[in-house]
Amino acid sequence: MNAKPSVQVRITRRFAASAEQVFDAWLDADKVGRWLFAMSLGEMARVEIDAKVGGSFTFVDRSNGKKVEHTGRYLEIDRPQLLVFTLSKDSSDSGRVIVEIVPLEGGCELTLTHVGVPPDYVNRIETGWNRILEALAGTLGEDAGCAVGATVEGSEESQ
Repeated sequence: MNAKPSVQVRITRRFAASAEQVFDAWLDADKVGRWLFAMSLGEMARVEIDAKVGGSFTFVDRSNGKKVEHTGRYLEIDRPQLLVFTLSKDSSDSGRVIVEIVPLEGGCELTLTHVGVPPDYVNRIETGWNRILEALAGTLGEDAGCAVGATVEGSEESQ
């Protein structure tokens, strides 16, 4: 087995919405179809969510005549503070995503950590998640521009 180097990308964003509203938006098929992996020029062709530990999800985005399938399995669900899931894009392993939500007075702070990112994909992953979180804010009726920051952390070995 050849181990490939990888890093983790961490993005933090504040929302005016409550922790419960932000958390629920990750598991509500109607809402998810409007923001998670939904490209602005495309359409979400399929959204399937089995929101339980061990359950899976499938999102199929159609844009410019191409379909992109995002799939994964829920590893941890602890409403409203923690959601952990595996992620694959078009059947290629894309790592594990950890969503942590902390209630604040007047909203919440979400920290998303994408573990297992190949170093040459860091910019693409960071840009993609920032766009996705902006779309989440829009779905919740919020203005853009509440990003707190992004970091890339250490190397790890993934297989």
